[in-house]
Amino acid sequence: MAGWTTSDIPSQVGRTVLVTGTGGIGLHMSLALARAGATVIVAGRNAAKGAAAVEQISQVSPRARVRFGAVDLASLDSIETFADTVLRSHGSLDLLVNNAAVMTPPQRKETADGFELQLGTNHLGHFALTARLLPLLREGRHARVVSLSSIAARSSAIDFDDLQSHRRYVPMAAYSQSKLACLLFAFELQRRSVREGWGIQSLAAHPGISRTDLLPNGAGPGSPQALARRYLWFLFQPAEQGALPPLYAATAATAQAGGYYGPDRLSETRGHPVAARVPPQAEDVAVAERLWQESERLTGIVFGGRTAQGARKAALDAGSTM
Repeated sequence: MAGWTTSDIPSQVGRTVLVTGTGGIGLHMSLALARAGATVIVAGRNAAKGAAAVEQISQVSPRARVRFGAVDLASLDSIETFADTVLRSHGSLDLLVNNAAVMTPPQRKETADGFELQLGTNHLGHFALTARLLPLLREGRHARVVSLSSIAARSSAIDFDDLQSHRRYVPMAAYSQSKLACLLFAFELQRRSVREGWGIQSLAAHPGISRTDLLPNGAGPGSPQALARRYLWFLFQPAEQGALPPLYAATAATAQAGGYYGPDRLSETRGHPVAARVPPQAEDVAVAERLWQESERLTGIVFGGRTAQGARKAALDAGSTM
């Protein structure tokens, strides 16, 4: 694993992958996977950014098989529509990367379904998307799901008494909770895959501290966080470096199911992929199970149940393609 880079990615020819997020870490992951031969679906809510991402990947790798898929992870209806489209047009899915995120909007915002925006997008949106794509993942070849967490998860806990930050909204605390939820989800998905015989591997990763547009997009271009990102750029590693831990989790033969990966230097803020330190609160199985149950209740989607399993048949019956 020492010094692992994109040159160590094994051939992805014949594999179909879906990466959420059209910029930053997601863009660099999609680029690396396309260059390795995968068929890549770049998924995001902004069609213009999606087209730009596809164009950039195609310019760097002219033979890349890449296209954009429109999905708003802050809308369960959009997730259902998008998943149905993917179910209609693909017989299997080999890799799902739950990457897209919202970070620290200064005022509390809600998704289309009334969830706090960060929890709703970063965790619940990906929870719903993974559930709806589970039938395809089960048909995949050595299928993996990689969920992006953050070093911010270390300082968080799941507040079931105020999960949606109704009583008190602190931007960074809400973000940290959402990223802890992503990590808990990744570990619980692996446990359930083993228990239920789903045949997929679930892993987690974090990118350290990387130069992306996540802070300016969330907190605003004039926020202290965004200004720090702009003027203290040297404290942030390049986004392509931050993409290495999730790429390792997504492709390396030595990546372990149920594993968590991050950078190797300066308290995991930068460097090459290694096994990351798991926060103790992310290892609480009872909390993970409760969060799973609450996520199913909030989204109305049951993993492996009729809602998800029936989606593929319904989509095929509809007969259209992506």
